[in-house]
Amino acid sequence: MRSVSETESDFEEKAHLIPLRGASSKTAPVCCSSRYNLAVLACFGFFVLYALRVNLSVALVDMVEINVTKPANTSDLGCPEHSNTSTVRYNKTGKVYNWNADSQGWILGAFFYGYIITQVPGGVVARKVGGKWLLGLGILGTAVFTLLTPLAADLGVGYVIAVRALEGLGEGVTFPAMHAMWSSWAPPLERSKLLTISYAGAQLGTVISLPLSGIICFYLDWSYVFYIFGAVGVLWFILWAFLVSDTPETHKGISPVEKEFIISSLQHELSSKTSVPWRSILTSLPLWSIVVAHFSYNWTYYTLLTLLPTYMKDILKFNIQEDGFLSALPYLGCWTCMMIAGQLADYLRQNQILTTIVVRKIWTAIGMVGPAVFLVAAGFTGCNYRLAVALLTLSSALGGFSMSGFNINHLDIAPSYAGILLGITNTFATIPGMVGPVIAKGLTHYNTIGEWQTVFYIAAAIDVFGAVFFLLFGKGEVQSWALDGYHLHRK
Repeated sequence: MRSVSETESDFEEKAHLIPLRGASSKTAPVCCSSRYNLAVLACFGFFVLYALRVNLSVALVDMVEINVTKPANTSDLGCPEHSNTSTVRYNKTGKVYNWNADSQGWILGAFFYGYIITQVPGGVVARKVGGKWLLGLGILGTAVFTLLTPLAADLGVGYVIAVRALEGLGEGVTFPAMHAMWSSWAPPLERSKLLTISYAGAQLGTVISLPLSGIICFYLDWSYVFYIFGAVGVLWFILWAFLVSDTPETHKGISPVEKEFIISSLQHELSSKTSVPWRSILTSLPLWSIVVAHFSYNWTYYTLLTLLPTYMKDILKFNIQEDGFLSALPYLGCWTCMMIAGQLADYLRQNQILTTIVVRKIWTAIGMVGPAVFLVAAGFTGCNYRLAVALLTLSSALGGFSMSGFNINHLDIAPSYAGILLGITNTFATIPGMVGPVIAKGLTHYNTIGEWQTVFYIAAAIDVFGAVFFLLFGKGEVQSWALDGYHLHRK
């Protein structure tokens, strides 16, 4: 039996022959390939996922009565009404409910109480049985409960909270399941591209569902928001069930060349262990650097995701139709940056211009510090509508860089356990979605500019802290506990 030192020495002697871990001299075409087909269909899946998640943020604006007692001597309550408000008849036939700011905060945060529960179990199950059906059924369940939301609203605020929590249970397994699938499908030097294509669907879903929800509310009523998006989710599940396989080995339509390319590129990265090294995972500092970064980024992301439509309406005084369009602009910017950053990240790695860990850290810094700066600046724009929207768009757009930073670092440090690792980090990263909207709503009872500045300060400070922590402790190589033996994969 060969010693560990001999194995490491052999690897170091051959290191000059391969540019990066997992690289292969063989290639497989990109056009019409099974791995890129998977990325595109996953993109539509996460499009649906986020459409189902964020549509309530717009619909809720129309679902509640405006009945808040504001302090008498407050000069910064909000901006004046726009002079160019729409002359088109605004349909107000939907039912309206008397839910106060605290109730609205719990409704917006309830999703995450279900979402947090299924993160780690989702990763464990996906590693054992595969991610295809877990992800598919998770989105299908979310779609079904979305269809039931209008009924729940009639029954009472408690039922809406319960339905949103059940939606969270379904969505909680989706990201760990997708990461588990990519651990078998994504060649190391194509990870940034493939994962940004698939997860960019989340931003695209936000971009389209926010304005579309506003249009639906404007011309129909808010209940159709849930019926339409719920039906789209059911349709996507049917396509996913027939067109996707868990691994290249089980895919019926994959070419032999592509199958060999994927398998050979991953042969030194995956572990055949059936047990999970929980102690090593939970004591891994590189993993905890991802946890801190993920938590910090999501505080800002979820605060804007759930409350930006409210800010647009109550502070900047846009109507429901304008609200949906303008609330979507930041996520259009995020989607654009995400796609560009993913391509650039893999180009720099493939051409040995930058190492994997340097790329991950630079992209994380851009994707977290940049949004913090512009978010704080947005709070000082007063009633300059154009500048406020521009700064919020820049803030979210730069966040797209983080997808090729800490967001996919799980696959760098432990591809065999990527689903489980994402489940762990996403568990902590879900906490901001649970408490962020509640805290923000608690801080903005009177919807003044000063109150919203406080919300932005908190989010920005947390963002910067997470970026610094990842820069100090993040890693880019496969950790020894994630391999069979002790192959040392260096950058």
